[in-house]
Amino acid sequence: TLDKIKNAESTVMIQGENGTGKELIAKSIHYNSVRKEKAFVIQNCSAFNDNLLESELFGHVKGAFTGAVKDKKGLFEVADEGTFFLDEIGDTSPTMQVKLLRVLQEGTFIPVGAMEPKRVDVRIIAATNRDLKEMVEQGTFREDLYYRLNVINIVVPPLRERKEDIPLLIEHFLKEFSKVYGKEVQGVSRAAKHALIHFDWPGNIRQLRNTIEGMMALDLDGLLDVDDLPDDIRPLAVSEADATTFGTGADHLVGKPLEEVEKFYIQRALEISEGRREEAAKLLNIGERTLYRKINEYGLRN
Repeated sequence: TLDKIKNAESTVMIQGENGTGKELIAKSIHYNSVRKEKAFVIQNCSAFNDNLLESELFGHVKGAFTGAVKDKKGLFEVADEGTFFLDEIGDTSPTMQVKLLRVLQEGTFIPVGAMEPKRVDVRIIAATNRDLKEMVEQGTFREDLYYRLNVINIVVPPLRERKEDIPLLIEHFLKEFSKVYGKEVQGVSRAAKHALIHFDWPGNIRQLRNTIEGMMALDLDGLLDVDDLPDDIRPLAVSEADATTFGTGADHLVGKPLEEVEKFYIQRALEISEGRREEAAKLLNIGERTLYRKINEYGLRN
């Protein structure tokens, strides 16, 4: 879709949950368009009340209100000939919606306190995590503005609905944070990757990115392992233990604390490998360093 619209000048509406990468999509649209050499401006519409937002968007003249000691250029003017990304457009008030509609339809706006309108040539990309169609039906979002914004619609699915992207995103974030922390990382263990793929990610890509960053910061041996996972994700790694490898007898662990489950599988892996810790670590899909620490932690002997 992004490839198809790169040469279009139409307004774009990006819809998706928080953390799905709406801003990155907006940047991709701009930097692959004919406007790529011009400004790309971002404003979160929920960040200010109406008065402040109006001044930010449209600017003001000296003396327009207390504190307006000089003329200020608004973001629409800054974005002239470029692209303006209006994030959280669904949080704008009916009054602000009228003013935005005027810019979209006529390409003009009036700075706060001014008498004469200014004209701009700006491509608008809007984004929201709200259901604007439902808001239109409820009368909280203007129907004419909705259709003016919704010329090209891009719906970004949440990460839980595109888990096939997770390994690619993990690889990308590993490269990013390897540079940030100056660390050489081999990758993510199979057990840890299993947990990352099967987690539902309520915070979407932003949460995954923060998780990988945290794991990188904690890691000591160059392999991101189960031990590096956050507490709410770590239990999913246990579910990768294969019954065909470890045999039966784990039914009693259902509902038990994570520590008890871990202890069982580590002990079982040591028995199967006849005490060979390197082999046991491979069976568990964890690093040897993690296995050694867990053996000491649980007081296991083989």
